[in-house]
Parts: sequence; C-alpha cells; structure tokens
Amino acid sequence: MLETTLARVKESMTAFSERGWGTELIVCDNNSTDRTAELARAAGASLVFESVNQIGRARNRGAEAASGDWLVFVDADSQPSRALFAEVAEQVELGRCLAGGCTMKLDGEYRTGRWVVALWNWLSRTFRLLAGSFIFCEAAAFREVGGFSAELFAGEELDLSGKLKRLAKEKGKELVILHRHPLLTSARKMHLYTSREHARFLAKAAFGRRRVLTSREACHTWYDGRR
Repeated sequence: MLETTLARVKESMTAFSERGWGTELIVCDNNSTDRTAELARAAGASLVFESVNQIGRARNRGAEAASGDWLVFVDADSQPSRALFAEVAEQVELGRCLAGGCTMKLDGEYRTGRWVVALWNWLSRTFRLLAGSFIFCEAAAFREVGGFSAELFAGEELDLSGKLKRLAKEKGKELVILHRHPLLTSARKMHLYTSREHARFLAKAAFGRRRVLTSREACHTWYDGRR
C-alpha cells in the first residue's frame, strides 16, 4: 500500500513542480514493522522517525522536517490524484486559503462504508472539518496553532480543524473542503472491524469524548496492529 501511495504522491506533485514550486517528500516511520523505511528511500523520500506510536505525533514529526511554505499531509493508505493536487495549487494561488482538506471515497465496495463516507463528506463540507488522510495547510499557520494535539490518539484532525478555523477567521482567510476530486482511501477498517466494533467506539467517544480520545486502549482500532 505504501509503495502505491508514494508513487501516486510523486505523480501528483508534478502539479506543483510544473508551476515552478519546489517540493519535498517526507515519510515518517512511526515504529513500523514492515518495509516502510526501505520503500521510502527507494521512492527518494526523506525519512524521519517518531518513537511514540501516535498519529498526531507522527504527522507533527514530518511537519518539523519540512522546509516549505505549505504542508500537505497524506496517509499511507490513501491515493491522491494529480487533479486533487492541482486543485490545491489553485487554492494556494488564489491567496484566500489558510488550510483545507477534501472529500473521500473508499477503494472497496462496502454498503455501510458508502453510507458512512457520504455522511462524513456532508459533515466535512458543511462544517469545514478536515479528514486526517488529506490535509493541506500554510506551514506558518500549522505551527502557530501548535500542530496536531500530542494528547489525542484519535480525533486529532477535528481538533486541528477547530484551531485552524479560528485562526483563519482572525486572519480574514478561509478553510476549504475540496470536492471535485475525492481522495481514494483504504476501506481496510471495514473488513478488519465489525460494524458493532465501530458503533461501540463511536458511542464511547460521544459520551466520553476527551477521556476516550486521550486513551490509546480506547482508540484500539487505530493502534492494535490489525492489517
């Protein structure tokens, strides 16, 4: 999966390089037990390491190593298109955007998954919520708000959404959700976990909120190693 993602990201980055923009590809190894480091180096990416197994910390570590004016976060199980990157470039050139994300589509045929993704896409566009699998942001703005929370083991992208929306309002800018070219992302959690397991976590998160989201054990679907 990572090898395919890196190939798609490199292809998509031509939408930036064709505009004369410098680019860099950074992969964060977050205690992986597979060929992450080998595949990253083979793709010509810079490799960084985060010792604490946590999604937000891994993304922050990658951002720390970046030298550009804009950051684009892509999860290892997602495949962006060149058209999506071109749309990001258009937003950057317009000068009104502080940060943004995009809608999603799954790479498999799962009825429940389609409903969940359709609901998420509506919520994302209506309330300008960023999906962690694809986020672009002014590097200075990302650092000003403190990046992803180092306390949350899930929901860190929603926390970041709130911080960036507030900052965008202060600066007279926008947080946008692109929808013309949805991100293709893995449906593996749909077959690794049952609907009951997903529903149980959502119920706990709804009532326990921060207590649940700050517990690695409670957020086991992100960290228990199922593949």
